[in-house]
Amino acid sequence: MSDDMLRAPAEAKFAEELDYLESIDDSPKPFSWRLSPRMIRVFILGSERSDGIDREISQKWFGDRSFVERSIVTLASDRGLLLIGDPGTGKSWLAELLAAAICRNSTLVVQGTAGTTEDHIKYSWNVSMVIAKGQSRQSMIPSPIMTAMERGVIGRFEELTRSTSDVQDALISILSEKYVSIPELDDDNIVFAQPGFSIIATANSRDRGVNDLSSALKRRFNFVRIPVVTNKKSEAEIVRFRTEELLRRHRIELDLPPTLLDILLQSFADLRSAAASATSDDDKLESALSTAEQIGVLEDAILHSHFFGDRVLRAQTLAGSLVGSLARRSPEDLAILNKYWHGVVEPRSKKDGGEWPEFLKGGREAIATLS
Repeated sequence: MSDDMLRAPAEAKFAEELDYLESIDDSPKPFSWRLSPRMIRVFILGSERSDGIDREISQKWFGDRSFVERSIVTLASDRGLLLIGDPGTGKSWLAELLAAAICRNSTLVVQGTAGTTEDHIKYSWNVSMVIAKGQSRQSMIPSPIMTAMERGVIGRFEELTRSTSDVQDALISILSEKYVSIPELDDDNIVFAQPGFSIIATANSRDRGVNDLSSALKRRFNFVRIPVVTNKKSEAEIVRFRTEELLRRHRIELDLPPTLLDILLQSFADLRSAAASATSDDDKLESALSTAEQIGVLEDAILHSHFFGDRVLRAQTLAGSLVGSLARRSPEDLAILNKYWHGVVEPRSKKDGGEWPEFLKGGREAIATLS
């Protein structure tokens, strides 16, 4: 079934693993959860010998297990869960995996934007049905959050701090009272949350000050801060995992040379160090230089090699993709990248050799083309 979708949700992509874990799970489960907390942890972080499981369960999220355990414990209580961190730290992916493991449905999602309204988290109306038959439960369109309440499952709210304060305030009563009133109706005018309902929200720490959360809303959430991945080995595992998933999705047979992955990781590490020591925003790339952006650079290079190259990933192509992806402001970002290529990549290519000279050449060409 997941092969028929451009991007299958986690519950479809890993349906076989979820079915297996559910079949052997004899541990206590909160509410109507499909898996116990222990098995949810195994599903997300992968199986270990100490788990006593007969088959291997793949690791899907790479991070400290304490973040996963605290998230699971929060959802087993009556509090909402807020995953907060820099862009590209895997907050949304962790939220999706948690919802998939708990209720086999991760698609009840509200995307927070400046245009998100209270209707998006409560309900709206089918205008044609209202005109024909009047307001009723049949003519009401429940939001994903209201649907999650009625079913007793997990609702998700992405980019919470991107929403206005009115929308955020509407969540307070949902998280506190666990019901939504429908004043337009005389009968059947309250939707009560069923056991198992909770909300997983995400927020970018870089959005602080856009629409800050009120103290009242903060009290209704347990915060789990997801740090930026700084361990090179862990970051390599994340990039490799996501890249292999991309190759399977596009049915592309292309090797990812370890040397090129090392170059990509080293380049991002160098650029992060330069950004950390910069004295002004003009000296920093606009990019967050996140792990997700590394994956995007690699995806661009792989697809370019597959469709316009000789189906072999080369350092020159990788360099062009990196420059093209990170040079968002002209001339500021191009100047920063040019400085990096001359001050770091050029000496490294002379000292270390290998794929670095070709990477140097590809980057220079890309910068010259964009300048």
